Amino acid sequence: MCPCYLYEPMDGILNINKATGMTSHDVVASIRRLLRQKRVGHAGTLDPAASGVLPICTGKGTRVAEYLSESGKAYRAEIVFGVETDTYDSEGAVVSTASAADLTRAQIEQVLQRFTGQQMQLPPRYSAIKLQGQPAYKLARAGEDISLEPRPITIYRLEVIDWLAPRLTFAVECSKGTYIRSLAHDIGKQLGCGAYLAALVRTRCGPFSLAESITLEQLADAVADDNSQRAARFLYPLDIALQQYPALRLDDVTVERVLHGKAFRHDEHTHADLARVYDSAGRFLAIASWDGQRELWQPRKVLL
Repeated sequence: MCPCYLYEPMDGILNINKATGMTSHDVVASIRRLLRQKRVGHAGTLDPAASGVLPICTGKGTRVAEYLSESGKAYRAEIVFGVETDTYDSEGAVVSTASAADLTRAQIEQVLQRFTGQQMQLPPRYSAIKLQGQPAYKLARAGEDISLEPRPITIYRLEVIDWLAPRLTFAVECSKGTYIRSLAHDIGKQLGCGAYLAALVRTRCGPFSLAESITLEQLADAVADDNSQRAARFLYPLDIALQQYPALRLDDVTVERVLHGKAFRHDEHTHADLARVYDSAGRFLAIASWDGQRELWQPRKVLL
């Protein structure tokens, strides 16, 4: 039976703590039913085996989803040494084993240093990256010989949290597009014994942290208590997705230009590629990009 969309449109972003066992699309579907909203999407896919921060965009929030991962992500990960799997995680088939008995924390920390900074990373074959219009994991499961290209990523921080052989717990801060499964696999290769990702928690995605997240159960309780009104209190405003960009406040005449999609001049922040645009009352109007040739700001997305 189709849900009835009775509630007023809710524009914003929810900081959801996704539970293990659910896909990101499962979370979207649950929130669509709970809030009775048609326009719901997610930013920064989490594998079913992973948990943690999953930003959910509702209403006009779906129009800023692409900017939510620009400021990077953070994870707490556990990897097990001595075993390699075809999916690079605990759900895959074992493809090789080796002894990790002599592995020390000092050796691990030395190798981790090699993985910080800008680098090229090869995504897992079992990933959602599209090849010939199909997710790579579907082609891999069908037995097709697939080849993925390395992608540029940046790992800002890698820090050991705990080492209890053969299991390592570590924290990582990285750019969007980083596969922690690939990182676990590559660390195991460097140490010569193999490794797979055993557990993963995303502790930050863009501006959202795990400490400030809510579960689906908490959201459902809020809806049950007061329809969508209490749930709306969990919504963050759209412009939180773009806090890393400068803000331009415009006069009423220039606001009219923006609302009609016309380019405009502004004296400040011409060094930036993107900017948040507000009216004189502080309402978030649009996202604008800088046109260096014309030295004008061009509205990219008008959000009113």
